[in-house]
Amino acid sequence: MDTLARLIDRRASIDPATSCAEVGAMFHAQSYAAAIAVVVDGKPVGLVYRDVFLGQMAVAPGLAERPISEIMDREPRAVPATLSAADFVDRLAQSDTPIFRSAYVAVDAAGDYVGVGGLNSLLTSHRRRQREADDAMALVERMAVDVSTHLEGVLAFTERLEQSRLTPDASAYVRAIGDTSRDMSQVLGRAMDLRRAATGGLALTPAPALLRDLSDAVEARWAPRAAEGGSTLLFSYDGDPEAAALIDTPRVLQVFDALIESALASGRGVIEASLKARPVDGGLLLEGRVRDNTAGSAEARLARVFDPLSSASTEDRNELALGVGMALAHGLTRAMGGPLRAEANLGAGLSLHFSLTVPEAILAAETDDEPMLDARSAHILIVDDNATNRMVAEALCEMFDCTSEQVVDGVEAVEAAKSGRFDLILMDIKMPRMDGVTATRAIRELPGPAGQAPIVALTANADPNDVATYIAAGMQDVVEKPIKPERLAVVLSALLGGDDEEDAEAAA
Repeated sequence: MDTLARLIDRRASIDPATSCAEVGAMFHAQSYAAAIAVVVDGKPVGLVYRDVFLGQMAVAPGLAERPISEIMDREPRAVPATLSAADFVDRLAQSDTPIFRSAYVAVDAAGDYVGVGGLNSLLTSHRRRQREADDAMALVERMAVDVSTHLEGVLAFTERLEQSRLTPDASAYVRAIGDTSRDMSQVLGRAMDLRRAATGGLALTPAPALLRDLSDAVEARWAPRAAEGGSTLLFSYDGDPEAAALIDTPRVLQVFDALIESALASGRGVIEASLKARPVDGGLLLEGRVRDNTAGSAEARLARVFDPLSSASTEDRNELALGVGMALAHGLTRAMGGPLRAEANLGAGLSLHFSLTVPEAILAAETDDEPMLDARSAHILIVDDNATNRMVAEALCEMFDCTSEQVVDGVEAVEAAKSGRFDLILMDIKMPRMDGVTATRAIRELPGPAGQAPIVALTANADPNDVATYIAAGMQDVVEKPIKPERLAVVLSALLGGDDEEDAEAAA
């Protein structure tokens, strides 16, 4: 921890009887001195600020022979030398003491003078450390994205192995690898979302959703897991069976995940979860609730709910994962407009609940025809400098009955695209030699069908400004990394589906 003791100037103090002329000479001799402390019997009784003192001397030279006690600040800002710089900056922000007092006195535990410090150097140091912390967190986030991508690759491989004929022991090993990878991927995803929530970068993408389906999804996800742990999950939906809302369904599911996980981690019992939907002015009032009857200290459990990261043990991976999940649930409910609440039940256990007012949505009429990829096997070019990413994309293309080829950068992508044999191109953005945006522009300049193949960005950078850049370069859509099969399926269906019908109409 960076304390003020490392930032202060341990210069000698002066006596109150010291003349202003002597103090002026000291400031001229020590051009870097921000202030000089006035001390009696080891205790600071005043402070002389360089800028204020020199200004006074310039307009009133008659002060030269008078004692410094007549013009010193008799109530300087005194702070413990052991105080952290960050805490001191927080105190400054909340203090009523004017900031024009441009220096402070550092004292020890007995209140004796230790040194002086300038606020300008303190704030400069604080800002520098904030920048360093932000840079470090940005690096960690990029590394987390990379790790998540590799975990997605591991999961893709294990899923393919699970479909193979393996010995019982081998099957058990593959399942264990898959379960561990899924858990790690989930924890990383939550940690990254929590970071985005803390910095205001957590994006919500509302879409029409049938609330009954949302309830069924929660029950399908958690009822088997509860049963495996010896608990019972009862989920109920109370509302119009056809009610639909404009919500970010995955984010709402994340909130339910955190609340149910917290209940399951507290011991065996019965967990009653529910979602109620009521018409109100402006849309629908959604009320989510998770109530359990597990034993344990209600006070300790409430602490884990309201201060999840402080109470979570960093030594216990499961405890830390629960803390991150609960902290994320708080961030998500706040972002959606409904704080998370909790209270102890009259008997055993806790009740956790949240309320959201959301717009009502009208779902399009269902048709018998589900979106499908083109009946013919599409041939896809995968462009990525990371071997794991290429293998994941290849596995997903195979899953959708598409063939594929791979290249490692934009230069090779442009050369391969010239053949005109690709129905679609999956394009990474950040690559050596030539990035994905430059490669897309070059492909769009190719004559004939070669320059018209749909191009989809594969990237972890998919905020609105980035997406606008990709679209402007000639791309049709964006799939975020780590690649989610359902998202890729939607994009491929939209860009490849229906080609046969268009070709038939053109032929007619």
